[in-house]
Amino acid sequence: MTASAAAGTSIRPRWSIGRRTLEIEKPILMGIVNVTPDSFSDGGVSFPTDHAIARALELLAQGADVLDIGGESTRPGAVPVDPDEELRRVIPVIEGVLAAAPDAVISVDTVKSAVAARALEAGASIVNDVSGLRLDPAMADACARSGCGVVLMHSRGSVSEMASYELANYGPDTVGEVMRELGEGVHRAVASGIEIGSLVLDPGIGFSKKSEHSLAVLRQLDRVCGLGFPVMVGLSRKRVIGEMTGVSVAAERDAGSVGAAVAALARGARLFRVHEVGMHRQALDAAWGVLSGQ
Repeated sequence: MTASAAAGTSIRPRWSIGRRTLEIEKPILMGIVNVTPDSFSDGGVSFPTDHAIARALELLAQGADVLDIGGESTRPGAVPVDPDEELRRVIPVIEGVLAAAPDAVISVDTVKSAVAARALEAGASIVNDVSGLRLDPAMADACARSGCGVVLMHSRGSVSEMASYELANYGPDTVGEVMRELGEGVHRAVASGIEIGSLVLDPGIGFSKKSEHSLAVLRQLDRVCGLGFPVMVGLSRKRVIGEMTGVSVAAERDAGSVGAAVAALARGARLFRVHEVGMHRQALDAAWGVLSGQ
């Protein structure tokens, strides 16, 4: 791969997120704020509202471009959360962060249109739907009405199923199947009135995928980028990182996560959903300086 190809010259360099545009002139970091008591990676350390707000502001100080606030865990064995409870978790955090940092770009991590709509009213400008607009028929319309940015992630099944291997059944071309199903998500979005420029694709590392499937996607990420959309990867602390590095504790996989993120950058990814922003910021900016020639 040439340096110009790695720099992603064929991929749209901007993301429309409501009334704002996020310029993708360098790696974009989406800092994770889990407002759940059962997060797989941090054990619920950011669950209380005040802790979540403090964590979000810390991630901004470390260089996060976007904060992804979620109130429903997608870890293996997670129990679905009632929409009212999810709202009780995320809305005070969104409001608290924006009160302290009015210019912060907020993403809400949800598969529920009611949660997305209320979060957008509270000041979020991106919806990160791990179901790719599959699970809630009203989600695409809610996003279209607001004009928000949308992350379409590849997954299969329900929230509880997608974190397992139950539907990790792929033929000889895993990446081709992922691309086809992402294309179906794009069709759902556009058919509902979501603008093409509002979409980012996420191939869903670890979701409905065994480690060999996730590695196939990462190794052939340039094919996913060939769909013409900015591509986000969520590698941080995932099981596949642990299997490659031999690190069993999720919270101790940050160094391995950074290494895999740099490899994904070289294959065309431009957005990265991460737990440890500071380490990723430095590594990806350095790698981008080499790859882009800037």
